[in-house]
Amino acid sequence: MKKKEVAEKRPLGLYIHIPFCVKKCAYCDFLSFASDDATKEQYVNALCEEIRANKENVEEYTVETIYFGGGTPSVLSIEQLGKIFGTVLDTFSVRGFEDEKSGKKEKKEKKRSRFGKKKAEEPEQTETPEMRLQRVMNGELAEVTIEVNPGTADKEKFTALYELGFNRLSMGLQSAVASELSCLGRIHTKEQFADCVKAAREAGFRNISGDLMSGLPNQTEETLTESIRFLLAQQPEHISVYSLQIEDGTEFAKRYGEDGPERSLLPDEDADRAMYELTGKLLAEAGYERYEISNYAKPGFESRHNSSYWVGTEYLGVGLGASSLMSNARFHNTTDMEEYIGGAGDPFSLREDMERLVQKELMEEFMFLGLRMCRGIEKSEFKRRFKCEIETVYGDVMKRLVSQGVLAEAEGRVFLTPRGIDVSNVVLAEFLLDEFVRR
Repeated sequence: MKKKEVAEKRPLGLYIHIPFCVKKCAYCDFLSFASDDATKEQYVNALCEEIRANKENVEEYTVETIYFGGGTPSVLSIEQLGKIFGTVLDTFSVRGFEDEKSGKKEKKEKKRSRFGKKKAEEPEQTETPEMRLQRVMNGELAEVTIEVNPGTADKEKFTALYELGFNRLSMGLQSAVASELSCLGRIHTKEQFADCVKAAREAGFRNISGDLMSGLPNQTEETLTESIRFLLAQQPEHISVYSLQIEDGTEFAKRYGEDGPERSLLPDEDADRAMYELTGKLLAEAGYERYEISNYAKPGFESRHNSSYWVGTEYLGVGLGASSLMSNARFHNTTDMEEYIGGAGDPFSLREDMERLVQKELMEEFMFLGLRMCRGIEKSEFKRRFKCEIETVYGDVMKRLVSQGVLAEAEGRVFLTPRGIDVSNVVLAEFLLDEFVRR
């Protein structure tokens, strides 16, 4: 495919859900579970079938980011991950990978003379990890991320992942304190995390994200500081720090929910806020910029995939329970494994809760997703999308929130103040429209 043809297509994010994990963490409410090898293989085959069946649905798009999430995608074998990734490349137009496929074909053709005999092979310039990183950062190559649990990968696996085309890792540390890791139900130690980072670097990865959690039972500012400093010592390019949410149906809900017997072990609201402020302070001192409520990065290493959600880029989710937003329609796949495997060849049969978003809902999403970003939203972008000034719809709300010190305006942008970030859930709810009459 010619570069011009790729450039004219609409951008798309691709999410690939791998629901398997070694063991369910005590706090996790994601669609994930332990499984046997036969089920994993059956699922991989169905996933590839769903991807191929979406070919006609994605012909107008170029995939700019790919994210293998879970669960724990790294529990799959390299052969299984390679099969999935290869199916994606055969089915979708993926930024930069089209050029690579064309380049390989041209090289094969050049090896033969006009009489059909092979020519001596010319030495090829090997792409260094730094060269690949630069292509990703300047948008020439799709960002391809895979989530990795430190207990499920080694140098051999990281090398194979890198050779397949993955160029970003998201690794869950969550805590560097042994008692907290045990409480969370994690299967790894902090030493295993450090070993994984080292192995990934040796394999070629130059873009690694590490996850931490705050607000854990019995966690203090001292133990959080210990975890942050340990993660900083591994020098990841990106860090996500999520405040613990007690979700229904989890083991944590039984222990720490409203009526849980160990509820008192959770930090109170003031302590939780202090931890959030401490996190920002320590990461800023280490050179990480907060670019979203829970995400920090070294300059240029913001997650392209996650950012695409917040700025309203269309995305397709494939796999069990995966969510999508395409052509102003929101939907998700079935969460029933038997139904998924049986219907993978017909993606439309898998879709549930299909919702066509109207102008009002698109405006709401634009505001409360965009305002999660520290730089906020562009007023000019609102006008471009919705053909009206932002003040026409949100003028009164914005004035009130600015007067309360939780919202600010500058240089054509609208964004949350530090105080607004502290109470972001309350502030963002103000942008839900009870009524909208186009004027």
